[in-house]
Amino acid sequence: MISKNNEKGKIALRRNKLLELLHNEKKVTIANLSKFFGVSLVTIRNDLEVLASQGKLVRMTGGAILPNDGNKHSPRLISNYEQKREIAESVSKLVQDGDTLFINSGSTTLLVAEELKSKKNLSIVTNSISIATTLGAVPSFRVILLGGSVNTQYEFTYGADTQEHLNRYGADWAILSVDGISSDGAISTCHAEEAIIDRIMIARAKTVLIAADSTKIGKTGFSFVDRCDENTKIWTNKK
Repeated sequence: MISKNNEKGKIALRRNKLLELLHNEKKVTIANLSKFFGVSLVTIRNDLEVLASQGKLVRMTGGAILPNDGNKHSPRLISNYEQKREIAESVSKLVQDGDTLFINSGSTTLLVAEELKSKKNLSIVTNSISIATTLGAVPSFRVILLGGSVNTQYEFTYGADTQEHLNRYGADWAILSVDGISSDGAISTCHAEEAIIDRIMIARAKTVLIAADSTKIGKTGFSFVDRCDENTKIWTNKK
């Protein structure tokens, strides 16, 4: 019984120290934590999963970051968070160092942005204030936040000024979060003012990547954006 208590105590101390490191570094990796504590990668993954389930950190590919509990984009406030995180991890693997990207606003694309932090020399054009803030902190990235009118509730820019600004650029990828993909391939959003921004991103990108969790498949949102074609990839999760 004493040995079990000792083991529990060691685990608690390690996890507390892990959180201390995370608060100091803002991001931790499984590999570095394994070396630091002298335990296996499996043990560290288990620690991170437990702490993530308690809302004390956010799991990322290969490690973890701090949650932002004061923000509406906190994982605890994102619907279908695990499914969206799974999609974000897969999407990020398609992007190569040096690529150019359009990214619209949305909880799924914000999670994609978090995953993209491991890349180098990306050029990103976005109408999402949250995504611009998230990626603007990466030294090798060039991030352009489109000007225009601001939707303060959902933190994105829109309008004629945004459209004019966006039309100056082209990109390898348009990574879009949407609210519906109907059975006939129609893409839609609940934000009418953002639909035309999405449409321009689609028109000016070489490849369109729709990041949508399975609840969006077969659904139709309020405002039509465009229709899927041969340049459109749909990335979703297993139901």
